[in-house]
Amino acid sequence: MNDFTQFVDLAAERLGGRVISANDEFFGPKEALVKQPKPIFVERFTDRGHWMDGWETRRRRTPGCDWCIIRLGLPGILRGVVVDTSFFTGNYPARFSLEGCELRGAAPDKDELKKLQAATAKWTELLPETELKGDSQNPFAIAHSGRFTHVRLKIYPDGGVARLRLYGEVVPDAARFTKGEFDLAAVANGGRPIATSDQFYSEPLNLLMPGRAKVMSDGWETRRRRGPGHDWVIVKLGLAGTIHRLEIDTAHFKGNYPDSCSVEACFAEGGKAEISRLASASAAGWQQLLSRTPLKPNHRHIFQNQLHEAGEATHVRLNIFPDGGVSRFRVFGRAAQAADRLTGIERVNQMARAQAAKALLDCCGSKKWLEQVLARRPFSDAAGLYDASDDAWEALKRKDWLAAFRAHPAIGASKGTGKQTETARRWSAGEQSVAQKASPDTLAVLAAANQAYQACFGHVFLICAAGKTSDEILKSLKERLANNPEVELRIAADEQKKITRLRLEKLLGL
Repeated sequence: MNDFTQFVDLAAERLGGRVISANDEFFGPKEALVKQPKPIFVERFTDRGHWMDGWETRRRRTPGCDWCIIRLGLPGILRGVVVDTSFFTGNYPARFSLEGCELRGAAPDKDELKKLQAATAKWTELLPETELKGDSQNPFAIAHSGRFTHVRLKIYPDGGVARLRLYGEVVPDAARFTKGEFDLAAVANGGRPIATSDQFYSEPLNLLMPGRAKVMSDGWETRRRRGPGHDWVIVKLGLAGTIHRLEIDTAHFKGNYPDSCSVEACFAEGGKAEISRLASASAAGWQQLLSRTPLKPNHRHIFQNQLHEAGEATHVRLNIFPDGGVSRFRVFGRAAQAADRLTGIERVNQMARAQAAKALLDCCGSKKWLEQVLARRPFSDAAGLYDASDDAWEALKRKDWLAAFRAHPAIGASKGTGKQTETARRWSAGEQSVAQKASPDTLAVLAAANQAYQACFGHVFLICAAGKTSDEILKSLKERLANNPEVELRIAADEQKKITRLRLEKLLGL
């Protein structure tokens, strides 16, 4: 299965996902799209035709497409979609497209649909018109890094879709977590399982779902262990923080609950390599949070005074001995630097002004540019930030451009004439990494050419060096030495704009 299915289905009905509008639902109701159970097929006819477990529109006789709008149960960054056309064989759509919109504010209000359908609503294309297969799971990755609250599914020209799964990372409103104690592992707060020893009967994502489990299948249950060892699950906390209390609920697990459990915590960055390391039996860095403790069947266990000091944590590991089932796992604590745990454009929007200023100056060293970009926060999406950056840069004068130039080291040098943060130095080194692999003789020629350039124009030679070899850079440098100062200033400014764009993408984590 695709990597993105490891994320949370943000549109799931159990998380509050709703289909709030559709232009047509003659044969099958729109609400079926976000239901949890897998679609089924039944030989049954109604007064409108064959009953189908999904959303199905009538046969279109006019140009256009059919559509529906889904309110995500939890806002977030979408990583992929599965368009499930199970049992739709001669009546599935030929193609589909997907758009996203972020509706600011708290809970949905009576004007929600009106705002989404207004001409001023900003809908962003997530997937263009794309072919579908009938009676199939149709998975597609999504590359956009924006935060969305609503999605619009369009089908061309008509037909039926059984289920729509919208997988992504939950990005809650950071303002909620400035004070008080929260369940740091809850799905609603961005928590998710990233590795487990076994999930034979049911998946560990259930552990982090809201409310108490209604049945045994609404939990995490492993097969019966016949050899040595024990089962475990690693949870990435949605909010890094200091843990004060744990809840381990074995509701509905009576003859198959674990004999005992323990919990460990650690602070670690994300990424596949880090996940693999954390899942290793010999991984260092795990701190004992709860020593091995007996469990009871069908019981809600609360641990507070029994917890050891483990410091600030980003991940927890629940160990169960030797196997069995747990319905819910709660990790209560105080969030630390919640805004820093956000990703993408929302992170930039939620930063304190001083923090945002520092981060943006790593992208461009002009304070005038910074003031104009900050004035346009918050940004609706990444494109909004890029547009603000380009507009601000084009409005600057010569002295402001030169101020930005001074933040850059010469090609082959370790630092610029202006003050650089560690982040900016690291980015500069990365951008010049290919050129730095040149021989000492070539680097010496580059350094001499740089000196000649600065003597001629009075500022550092600027080129968007990412991926360029030292020979390519040297050739451009020599060619540009023949320019007059005004032409060269404009060329250098355009190169700075490219560098700024690359760094903004790095800031957003793209």
